[in-house]
Amino acid sequence: MTSTAPTAGDAPARPPLTPALRRVLVTLLPANLSVFCVWGATTGVMLQAQVEAIDPASKESGYALVAGLGAAVALVAQPVAGIVSDRTRSRFGRRAPWMVAGALVGALMLVGLGSASTVLQLALAWCGVQLALNVVQGPLSAVLPDRVPASRRGVFSSAMGLGVLVGMIGGQVVGAALVPHFLRGYAVLGGLVVVAVVAFVLVNPEPSSVGAPRPPFRAADLLRTFWVNPVAHPDFAWAFTGRFLLNTGMTLTTTYSYFLLQDYVGLDRGEALATVPVVAGVGAVGSILTTPFAGPLSDRVGRRRPFVFAAAAVVALGLAIPLAWPTVPGIVAYAFVAGLGSGMFQAVDTALITQVLPSADDYGKDLGVVNVAATAPQAIAPALAGLVVLQLGGYGALFPVAIALVLLGGLSVWRIRSVP
Repeated sequence: MTSTAPTAGDAPARPPLTPALRRVLVTLLPANLSVFCVWGATTGVMLQAQVEAIDPASKESGYALVAGLGAAVALVAQPVAGIVSDRTRSRFGRRAPWMVAGALVGALMLVGLGSASTVLQLALAWCGVQLALNVVQGPLSAVLPDRVPASRRGVFSSAMGLGVLVGMIGGQVVGAALVPHFLRGYAVLGGLVVVAVVAFVLVNPEPSSVGAPRPPFRAADLLRTFWVNPVAHPDFAWAFTGRFLLNTGMTLTTTYSYFLLQDYVGLDRGEALATVPVVAGVGAVGSILTTPFAGPLSDRVGRRRPFVFAAAAVVALGLAIPLAWPTVPGIVAYAFVAGLGSGMFQAVDTALITQVLPSADDYGKDLGVVNVAATAPQAIAPALAGLVVLQLGGYGALFPVAIALVLLGGLSVWRIRSVP
């Protein structure tokens, strides 16, 4: 069964937002926000501070190890969770059982993360968190193509994007406030995920999938899970490439935000810790100004690519500010401008992605594959940032590299032909 996403020449009528769709819309935001609040709090500040407390002399390499191993697990977990949920048959539906189980296990693994006393323990617990919460995130992202008409997905993409951005940035604020009370902080974050995800499942019950046709599955299909032929599906390949490059560029600077404030701007440890939530809050303001409006506007005008391309240009402009102004005000200005662009990107990118999926039988699997373009930067960015810092002249070199990646990402999305 092939996807029926509209092509560039179509102008589909927008169906009304039914009560069921409104419930999905209202609860999708907190569910997404809760998961990304964990990512923001951990990768934004708590993991860095925890590594620094355990081994201050090797904080960069220690954090790169922890973040890299966790993200490597995420690369495998989300596509596999997608293909398994596509084929799950239960009276609770295909996605709901995995979302609830992942939320509960993730909360337990976060408690284990807070109890870690060595970098190795931290890395193992973080791998568990990544595994569990990506089992939530994969099926949750499939809700959009499962339940929402293509011509309405901009609105829902905005809700998901707002959850991503407010969660990531708000998570940094919460994380900075909870340092050094790591165990307490991780327990709060885990509880938030359980409440939000279970509420989403209860408010939006999924139809039973018992008796539904099950796509054939062979052991070799697991290997093919990670591959979508770019020749047969070029638009999917360009969308993947654009998302990967944009996320890597944006993550390159944020992944070391705590260290960057110390070693590039010149703040001491206490000043940097106090400044992280300020910068994050300003970035959130920028994102909130664009995220709620970009998705619905893209629905109204029937176009996605110009919004993503413009978002890349705005993020690149923001990244250029600290190069000329390496101060706290310069970092704050960068956060605001880049937040404007990030908000626009997150609001429209998910809607665009769902319109280039190759097969409606494999929404969960294909979204898991394309979501690798969002999770892979978590593994690549810390290692790449460390290499740039050590080999290209310090933290200031991160910004031009990030600008190049973001602009290349915008150009990749422009190559998509089936979505205007």
